[in-house]
Amino acid sequence: MIRRIINIDKERCNGCGACAAACHEGAIAMVAGKAKLMREDYCDGLGDCLPACPTGAISFVEREAAAYDEAAVLAAKAKKEEEKLPCGCPGAAVKTIRRQEATAEVMPQQSRLFHWPVQIKLVPVNAPWLNGAKLLIAADCTAYAYGNFHQDFIKDRVTLVGCPKLDSVDYSEKLTDILRDNDIRSVTVVRMEVPCCGGLENAVKKALASSGKMIPWNVVTIATDGRILDRV
Repeated sequence: MIRRIINIDKERCNGCGACAAACHEGAIAMVAGKAKLMREDYCDGLGDCLPACPTGAISFVEREAAAYDEAAVLAAKAKKEEEKLPCGCPGAAVKTIRRQEATAEVMPQQSRLFHWPVQIKLVPVNAPWLNGAKLLIAADCTAYAYGNFHQDFIKDRVTLVGCPKLDSVDYSEKLTDILRDNDIRSVTVVRMEVPCCGGLENAVKKALASSGKMIPWNVVTIATDGRILDRV
């Protein structure tokens, strides 16, 4: 059938992942650093992804395409929700880590992490350490690029990490639930200078707006050489 459907200009796509995060139907995914329409029958033609694209790489076209299959979309969403559950996986088990201050002779660089898990996809919305937390939402690469990450950012914060380029999920939905259902005191976003990290910052902005709460927040940008480029 001929219908309206999105078209992605690969040359203009910068790989930020914002469109994939904005597509509630899961029609778009990041492949080899570029956005790609994975399922025509998942695209409803409404274009939530258009305003999310910072480079204007997405547009509408009228062409032969499979009809929108709402039932398939709902089934895929239900399956994804099932996959989010811990289901006995030890790596997803919630725990609080008790630490004692260590002397330099015993442990010169003690971890400041006091909870588990840390991946946004695995953290339960009702984890006990979320309530009353100062939240750190960090791109995966930041802890490797910035040498004093534990002391300067993780200390005294609940840490959630993710990569908008590699994870084909909409972080904003999970983050909205976390912000709405817990007494979050503040949010600090730490991202890399690369464009794809904009997807993480955009997801946090969307979640803050959707939560309906006034929560203090700031963004710190790390250079690939480890310098702090900006604090907003």
